[in-house]
Amino acid sequence: MTTAASHLRLDGLTLVTRRHGRPLTLVDGLGLDLRRGQVTALVGASGSGKSLTCLALQGLTPPGVTQTGGRVTVDGRDTAPAALRGRVTATVMQAPRSAFNPALTMAAHARETLAARGITGAEAERRALAAMAEVGLDDPRRVLRLHPFQMSGGMLQRMMLALALLSEAPFLLADEPTTDLDLVLQAQVLALIEQLVADRGLGVLLVTHDMGVVARLADTVTVLDHGRMVEHGPVAQVFDAPAAAPTRALVAAHLALYPDLAPEDAP
Repeated sequence: MTTAASHLRLDGLTLVTRRHGRPLTLVDGLGLDLRRGQVTALVGASGSGKSLTCLALQGLTPPGVTQTGGRVTVDGRDTAPAALRGRVTATVMQAPRSAFNPALTMAAHARETLAARGITGAEAERRALAAMAEVGLDDPRRVLRLHPFQMSGGMLQRMMLALALLSEAPFLLADEPTTDLDLVLQAQVLALIEQLVADRGLGVLLVTHDMGVVARLADTVTVLDHGRMVEHGPVAQVFDAPAAAPTRALVAAHLALYPDLAPEDAP
């Protein structure tokens, strides 16, 4: 990895906007702890502030949204969110097609990622091919010649993971990484993320509304409701004894789909 960072902490994140001339709090004093080798899930209903949190953590607060509070530390050192991108954090988004420049080949995307680290030429190609093979892309040399429109959503999601590996960032921000994929591809991408955590010791922030994904991958879970953290704890604890009403609703909805399975067995 390009950094030995093992702990990424977000404290007191507060995001506000204005609606009908009045201030509206979108995220209210949220804190998160990310550690290498662990998956932290951030869950909640649509509109609860999950994706906004992921953006703000990287200094990408959208227009019309103001950050009024929040501190990021890396191994205890204050760090500007914008300084995390591509160095400490890499991102996998829910709509992979929108993440790529349609005019560029995969080779160009890989070269751009590696050039930011001063890696060019034959070494850049070697690393790109190795990362693409690691994420399960068949015939990487052929894929390097392709444009985004020539690739499936599953291929693009794997390519996005390959680019994340090329950055050698120790933390992966996965914002609904399987939403746009069919069930078979969802399972494959989740298994791949799980393997990368095991093999590379990545720390993952998994943003999702799917408690099945949480049960499958996460070590700890933070539950958001209207921008507020209402529960946090180990996944088994949250499934077995959810304390907050929004958490109970999410767990009940998930278990209703799998009435004969224990939480750790449910997909």
